[in-house]
Amino acid sequence: MAKKTVLLGFLGTTLDRGPNSARRWEQWRPSISLCQHQDLLVDRYELLFDRRFTTLATRVSEDIIAVSPETVVVPRTIQIKDPWDFEEVYAALLDFARAYPWDTETEHYLLHITTGTHVAQICLFLLAEARYFPAQLIQSSPPSRESAEKAQTLAGEYRIIDLDLSRYDKIASRFNKATKDDVSFLKSGIETRNKKFNELIERIERVALASKAPILLLGPTGAGKSQLARKIFELKRSRNQLGGKFINVNCATIRGDGAMSTLFGHTKGSFTGAANARDGLLLSAHGGMLFLDEIAELGLDEQAMLLRAIEEKLFFPVGADKEVSSEFQLIAGTNRDLQSAVKAGTFREDLLARINLWCFQLPGLKDRPEDIAPNIAFELERYSQKNNARVSFNKEAHELFLKFATSSEATWGANFRDLNAAVTRMGTLAESGRIAVPNVEDELARLRAAWRASTSDLNQGTSFAEHIRLPPALAETLDEFDRVQLVAVLRICAESKTLSEAGRKLFAVSRQGKSNFNDADRLRKYLARFGIDWRSAVGA
Repeated sequence: MAKKTVLLGFLGTTLDRGPNSARRWEQWRPSISLCQHQDLLVDRYELLFDRRFTTLATRVSEDIIAVSPETVVVPRTIQIKDPWDFEEVYAALLDFARAYPWDTETEHYLLHITTGTHVAQICLFLLAEARYFPAQLIQSSPPSRESAEKAQTLAGEYRIIDLDLSRYDKIASRFNKATKDDVSFLKSGIETRNKKFNELIERIERVALASKAPILLLGPTGAGKSQLARKIFELKRSRNQLGGKFINVNCATIRGDGAMSTLFGHTKGSFTGAANARDGLLLSAHGGMLFLDEIAELGLDEQAMLLRAIEEKLFFPVGADKEVSSEFQLIAGTNRDLQSAVKAGTFREDLLARINLWCFQLPGLKDRPEDIAPNIAFELERYSQKNNARVSFNKEAHELFLKFATSSEATWGANFRDLNAAVTRMGTLAESGRIAVPNVEDELARLRAAWRASTSDLNQGTSFAEHIRLPPALAETLDEFDRVQLVAVLRICAESKTLSEAGRKLFAVSRQGKSNFNDADRLRKYLARFGIDWRSAVGA
C-alpha cells in the first residue's frame, strides 16, 4: 500500500496572497501551486501560520482545495512573536515537531521551505536534518515564461535541496545543548562523575543517532546493559528513527529446542504442539529494536539464522518454505569473552564480526567509586516514587553507607542490582521514611555475609574448597546444578597437567563408545560456555 503524501509548510504572507479575483489561482502562489503538479499528489497539507493571518490562511486553504480537491488542508497556528528571532522560531517549531503525531509507516512527509522567513527556513532544515521532522525538504519556484507557455500551467517547478547553515552559531549551541540532554537521558538523568564513563556514554549517543548498525554492549552482570539498550531505543524513537517496539530477549532463557521458534517463529503444525502459527520475536521487532542479552548463550544454529536476518533482513520460520522479512536494529549484550567463545567453537566468528562494529565495554560499579553517591540518590528517588513515600538518609547514616560502598571491602558483585536491593531493604525498614545508622549497620552486615557466601567454595565438603573460587559475577548467573558441576570440573582441571589429561578423566566413560573422540575439545567448549579458558581454569 502506497504511503500518503503529507506536505508541511508556512503560509506565504506575501506570495500566497495573490490578486483579489475569482481566478486568483492563475497566478503562481507557492503553497497553492505546489498542489497543481501532476506528478505530486498531496493527500494532506499542514499549513502553518501565525494567528494574525487567519483570514489569509482560510483563503489559501480554499484555493488549495479548488485546484486539488483530493488534498485535505489542516490549518495549524504557530505562535511566534518575532519571526526573525532564531531561538524563538526554533523553539516554537521544535515544540510543534515533538507534539505532532508522526506516522512514518503510512505517511511520507515533505517540508516546504519556499515560504516563511529565512530564519524559519533555516530552522526547518536543521530540525529535518536532526530528524525531529522526519521529512524531505522541498523547494518550489515559479515557471519560466517558456515553460509556462509550453505546459499552459502555473504549477512551476519543485526540487529537493540542501542548505549550508554552518555559520549560525546560536542554532549550533542549541544542538550542543540537545546533545548534552541526550547524554543525560542515556544516563537516566544521573550526574555521573567518572570521566571515562561519561566519555563512553557521549560516544554511544553519537553512534546511536548516526548509525543503524548493530551495537555490542559488554560488561558484568548488573552493569546496566538492558537499561542502556532501552534508553538508546527511546532516544532514537524520540528522533523518529524508529517506529516499532523494543523487544528484550534474555538468550539464557530460551536455550534448547524452543529457542528457534521463540526467535524466528513457526508455522502451524511444524512440530508436535504447534497448534497455531507464531510470529517470533524477530518479526515482533520489525521497525524497532531487538535487544539480545546474553547473546553468547545462543546455539550455533540460531546464530547462523540470526546472522542472515541481520545482513539480509530475511529468515525462515520453523517449518516454513517461504521467507519472512523483518528490519530492526540489533543491540547485543554479554558478560562473556566472545573471542574466547569463537576459539572454543561455541560462537560464530562471522556473527561476532557483524555485531562488533560498535562495541562498548560498560564498567562495573566498583570501577566507578565516584559515581556511587549519585547512584544512591537515584535509587532512593526511584524507591520513593515507586512506593509513593519519601525516604532519605540522615547525615550519619549516609556517610556510613557511602564510606562502605566506596571502600575496597565492597565488591558489588551484582553491581547495580546489589545497590538497588540494598537501598530497597533500607528504605523498607526505615521508620518514618528516615534511614538511620542501625538500618545501615544491618544492611552492611547482610551485604558482607552475602558477598562472602558468593565467593566461598560452592561445593563445600571437598578438599578443593580451599582454593576454588568462582567470580561473583559468574556465580550469580548460575543455577545450583551448574555451579556444583563447574566447581567439580575446575577441580579436575587443577589436578591435571594438560587439557587432554583433564578431558580423559572427565569423559572416561562416554569416550569408550566413540570411535573418534577429542576430549580436550569437549572440555574446552564446556569451559567456554562460562567464559573460562584452560589457563584461568588451572590458575595459570
